This record gives sequence, structure tokens and C-alpha cells, in this order.
Amino acid sequence: MNNDAIFALSSGAARAGVSVIRISGSNLKPLMTQITARQDITPRHAYFTHLRDGDDLIDDAIVIYFAAPHSFTGEDIIEIHTHGAPAVISRVFEYLRAQGLRIAQAGEFSRRAFYNNKMDLTDVDGLAALLNAQTERQRRAALQSMTGGDGKIYNAWREQMIEIAAYAAAMLDYADDELPKNIGEKITVETQKLYNEIKNAISRYAAVRAIRSGFNVVLAGDTNVGKSSLFNAILGDARAIVSDTPGTTRDVITASVDIDGFMVNLCDTAGLRETDDEIEKMGIEKTNSEIQNADITIRVFNNDAPVPEKNEICVINKSDLLKNHNNKNAIYVSAKSGDGIDKLINKIRDKMREIADNSDGMPAINERTRELLLAAADELKSAIAAHDAPDIMAEHIRHSADNIGRILGTITADEIMDATFSQLCLGK
Repeated sequence: MNNDAIFALSSGAARAGVSVIRISGSNLKPLMTQITARQDITPRHAYFTHLRDGDDLIDDAIVIYFAAPHSFTGEDIIEIHTHGAPAVISRVFEYLRAQGLRIAQAGEFSRRAFYNNKMDLTDVDGLAALLNAQTERQRRAALQSMTGGDGKIYNAWREQMIEIAAYAAAMLDYADDELPKNIGEKITVETQKLYNEIKNAISRYAAVRAIRSGFNVVLAGDTNVGKSSLFNAILGDARAIVSDTPGTTRDVITASVDIDGFMVNLCDTAGLRETDDEIEKMGIEKTNSEIQNADITIRVFNNDAPVPEKNEICVINKSDLLKNHNNKNAIYVSAKSGDGIDKLINKIRDKMREIADNSDGMPAINERTRELLLAAADELKSAIAAHDAPDIMAEHIRHSADNIGRILGTITADEIMDATFSQLCLGK
């Protein structure tokens, strides 16, 4: 790890009343003394100072010193709170470069925190999710990861694996009367329990992904059933072109909306029908792809509707044109008048809550951790199959523990590190 003193704007690039410039490095107290013109520096104390470069007044600033190891990175940190004018920030950067500091790379502050045991890779993933959070549910899920909730689960699994592997290996070196009674049976049961817990976590990947990235809610149905009108009604905005001509929607139109703290990626799709129009055919292919990847599908009909499948909502649109509303399988709505739209949104909310409940207490699995959990589960499955051969069983469990270690970053490769920290912005 490069130990150069680094700096970056941590508060965002937009013009603001106050901006925060963060510095991290070894032995920054002399720089703090120079900036504040004070000898008696108390960590975590805010000092008002006239920030100067020689005789040139740069700005009036608030400066805070965090002494290692009690800081975000585990190194000395200085935070300079200045006015948020671009010219001020640029001048402070010029001053810091003149002191021998360099601009930080994306994610470099968090990378230093990782190397100084202030974070593991699950904490970093959580931080990246928090920085991207747009809804309340995303914020809460990200905080669980960032504050060590996921790391505790993975560490507990890894510690159990190491203990089981040690007992399995000991079965080769010690007599039965020197080991706990029925140790072979007990470690097999414990291995099966771990396998079940990991497979359970993997099975909830879709729910965790939906909370983090947004629920994919797809409007699907035949042509001219009013999907685009319904799309606009849910959003409360005219995003999709509405026409009586069948096949008007040729592509997938997506918009995001916050429903009860959940991010919803609402998709309006091409109507499903037989057609010779090549462009419309492409739109229908995209529709089928969106349905396959949907967390919730809203199937829109003009009159009758079947019993909805799991994570489906059946809607009969244009209810203002119908005399009878007797179909219990569907929600009757009128995109034109707005009748039933609130009921539909409540149904979407209930479906999302139902899916989200399956993720409670589970680590926030992304694509990287999912692949490693699958590998860990496969090794445990092989270990269970080899329960009569303790040496082989121990080897498979050690490999499983290594995969969990890669999730945490205790065992990792440079490309995994680079991919993880590149999610973050400058100043983090």
C-alpha cells in the first residue's frame, strides 16, 4: 500500500455553503500545526483558522485533527471545512499539493481503512451501497452491511468451519477415547447446518438485490390494454406515449419511483401479439426478457383475468367502461380516471414487503459474494459426502472457509480488491 499523504474533496463537487476536504497520511500533526498556526493541537477538536499560503489568505476555515489509529483510515486525518466555492476548493488543493500531498484515487481512503483493519470488504460493499442509497429501505440495508452486520455473520460461519476442520483433522491423530464422544457425527451435523444456512442466504439473493438496486416491476399484456396509460398513472407523470393504435410501444420504457421506502424500477413494455413488424418483434423480445427478470409482474387485461402466479398482480384496466367488477383474481383500475390506482400501488407495496421479509437478518449478497457463497456451499456439500474420510472432509471445509475469507477480504486477490474499492468515490 502506498503511504503517501493523500487528499480529496469528501463533500461532493456541487457548489455549497461548506465543503469538506479530507487528508490522510502518517504524522500529519506538523501539517495541522502549520494550517492552524497552533502548537497545542487536541485531536477531535474543531479549530477556527485563517487558512493562509504565506501572506495569501485562502479562506476562513474550520479544521479538525484525528490522530491515528482513532480515525476512519486508521492513519492521521485532517478535515478542512471551507466555503464551498469552486475557486476556494481549487486554491486549497493547490496549497496541499505544494506541501507534498497528492490527490487520492477513488476508494483510496477506504482501501487504507481496510489495510489498517478498520473495515472488511463487506463493510466496503455496505459503504458503496449507502453512498448510492436513494430510499429509506436502501439506507437501512446498506447500514447493516457498513456497520459490520454482514461481517459478523460471515466471521461466525468461518470460525465454525475452522473449528470443524480442526476436529476432522484431529480424528486422524488421536484415539477415539481422546476426542469428544461421537465427534464424527457431531461435525457432520454442524457441517450440514452451515450448508443449510449458506444455501438459505443464497436463495434470498433476489430479495436482497431488489432492496439494494430496486424492485423490477414490469407491466405486461396484450397490445392496447392501456399499459402505457397505467404506467403514467402510477408515476403521476406522462412518461410513455399513449395511443389507441395497437403496437405503439416498441421499446421498454423505465422510470424509477419510491414506494414506501422501496425503490421501484417500473417498466412499460411492448404489447404481446403476433406481428410481422420487425421492430415490434424486437420490442416483444425485450418484453419477454423483462418479464423473466422481473421481481413483480403486473399483467394487464381489458376484461377477464386468470389467477395470478407468485409475484404477479393481475389488473383489469378501463374499469370505467365495464358494468361488472366481479373478477376476484384482479384489481380493477381506470388509468383514465385514476380509480383503483391507489389500490394497485398498495398491492405492489404488499408484494415488495413480502419479498423483503425473506431477506431480514441475511447478509446483503452482491454478485461477488454470491459466487463465493456458491463455491463455499459446494465445498461443504463435498465435505458432508466425505464424512467417512476425515482428512478429505477437513480439506473441503478448509476450502469453504477460504471462500468465506475472500468475502471478508482476509484472503483476497488484487482484482477483487480493485473491483470492490472502485465502487467508491473520491474522498471515500
